[in-house]
Amino acid sequence: MKHTLYIVLSLTLTISLLSCGAGQNKSEFNTEQKSFSSVNIEVLIEEQTLNVRAIEIMDTIGLAYLTSDGKFGMYFHNDAPEFNAVKDLFPIQITHDTITPNFRALALANNKGYGLSIGSPALVFNLDVDLHKNKVVYQENHSKAFYDSMEFWNDEEGIAIGDPIDNCLSIIITRDKGKSWTKIPCSKLPEAKPGEAAFAASDTNIAIVGDNTWVATGGKASRVMFSPDKGMTWEVFNTPIIQGLETTGMYSIDFYDQNNGFAIGGDYTKAEDNVANKIITKDGGKTWKTVSDGVGPGYRSCVKYVPNSNAKQLVAIGFKGIDYSGDAGHTWTHLSDDGYYTLRFVNDSTAYTAGNKRISKLSFK
Repeated sequence: MKHTLYIVLSLTLTISLLSCGAGQNKSEFNTEQKSFSSVNIEVLIEEQTLNVRAIEIMDTIGLAYLTSDGKFGMYFHNDAPEFNAVKDLFPIQITHDTITPNFRALALANNKGYGLSIGSPALVFNLDVDLHKNKVVYQENHSKAFYDSMEFWNDEEGIAIGDPIDNCLSIIITRDKGKSWTKIPCSKLPEAKPGEAAFAASDTNIAIVGDNTWVATGGKASRVMFSPDKGMTWEVFNTPIIQGLETTGMYSIDFYDQNNGFAIGGDYTKAEDNVANKIITKDGGKTWKTVSDGVGPGYRSCVKYVPNSNAKQLVAIGFKGIDYSGDAGHTWTHLSDDGYYTLRFVNDSTAYTAGNKRISKLSFK
């Protein structure tokens, strides 16, 4: 049975990441643009203790997810019968010594899964079905360690970001397929402003297109850090999004291509407020402007471009519901009051979403 499990995991993690910011250029396609007016929500997994902010798509197979109480799970499509025999294996409890990790970030690359926990010690796990093969590949014991998001540029190279410890954002990078991770010294990063950090709300603080990387910060200062060369060099750009408090700023950022980007956030303690919580760029993040100011959704924890939409269609979600824009964020339609934390598109009309007590499939119409 164990040999079967190893083969299944290898197959399930042989993936192409379809989530925004996973390195796919979504402007490669030229298809007729759809417009959404409704969403059908199919609850796939429901459990009272479930809390999920980290999900990724396994192409043609299903969904991988991590929970806030240290569980690693997979959901397999009904039309993937070859995996029916292993569906009951998940979720699997992950531990390290006496620590049960609170997972907020997940990445899939090099036929492997990588999980990132918040709090101290900060831990990066190499995930495996066989519990004896789950191992910590990075550990940071600083009392201020708090990591928020993780993505891979390719099968060799990945990045994770977290709150400042000294006078810069915490950024760790792997160049060897996730086997080891190295922290970038503050001397090579922009200096953080007082009260500037990031939010571990949806694992969407990082957007990647090719070698270009954008990182959204939040809190008392909310800016965009940019690297054109996979984390070798960095610069930082100001934004007009609401900021000034520990709970304000960008919670999620996405780029459709190297020029068109969108970020959303607000203040989760004042979730209805929709002033200066949605911003857009058309020059690769150098300059940003507010859109739909004072109208449309308030606080949202995740925003994604719809694939194949020519940077026009967006879906934003949060614990106050699901919203859709067909004009690059200038106007919005509220599709559902159902609350979730994070979202990943499978194609241009289907997505998986996860949050408190539920993981669901969204079909947009």
